[in-house]
Amino acid sequence: MKKVDEATQEERRYFLIRSLLRERPQFCKMSIPEDGEEQKHLLRALMNQRRPSPAPPGFLDVQDAYLKEETLRRGIVDCRELAPAGAEGVKRRLFLWQGDITRLKADAIVNAANEALLGCFIPCHSCIDNIIHTCAGVQLRLACDRLMRDQGRPEPTGRAKITPAFNLPSRYVLHTVGPVITGPLREEDCRLLAGCYRSCLELAVKSGIRSIAFCCISTGEFHYPNEEAAKIAIKTVKEYKAQTNSGIEVIFNVFKEIDWDIYRELLGANEQAEKGDTNG
Repeated sequence: MKKVDEATQEERRYFLIRSLLRERPQFCKMSIPEDGEEQKHLLRALMNQRRPSPAPPGFLDVQDAYLKEETLRRGIVDCRELAPAGAEGVKRRLFLWQGDITRLKADAIVNAANEALLGCFIPCHSCIDNIIHTCAGVQLRLACDRLMRDQGRPEPTGRAKITPAFNLPSRYVLHTVGPVITGPLREEDCRLLAGCYRSCLELAVKSGIRSIAFCCISTGEFHYPNEEAAKIAIKTVKEYKAQTNSGIEVIFNVFKEIDWDIYRELLGANEQAEKGDTNG
């Protein structure tokens, strides 16, 4: 392949796919599709399934150039350009934005992880854990693996860990495991979800983070009711900021229309909220 900075995105993508296929002998002779979208799908699937291990020579340089260019093409949204969400947002530095969290340029974004904390291994799954690991690159899974090996046990619900964001526009990713809802909502579920938000805020402030974007923790694959989750998120953030007098800026990032409507109503955001592109 050409020098990394001279190669096209197509050449970089082909190199990455071929490198990942070579790591798996059963797939090393697989033909690579000619269609660009099919290639992107295959690359993501291979990255999703890759176990945490050092990358082969030359891989990271090409991967980083490729992912950063893809992020630029999707469009980076600088959180400093967002308008506060209503009068309460102006007072407490709260923001609401709808769109793909991997496009946000904030000091940190929050990932709704599972207890293994290694990302989603299901090829091209729609969960936020999958897309964050895909866009950050294979370094993120390796960094999470080191944290988990040091810890020696699954990540408890309601706690938080921090890693670099690697190829994302943000500087850091905070990983938190929310409660899984399998029946009626319990008081313990509410306590654990509030713990996710407070743990992330405490770790963010401790790490010198000035802006943090929260996804809608536990409302996807973990089935936490959307409105109840939003109420806990906003209440916990407001209480933390009031109790600590913290100036940290908090962006409530939503993707689905249902969450957009709920947060906008709860925050009194109306037209001041920021609605982005939710197509990918």
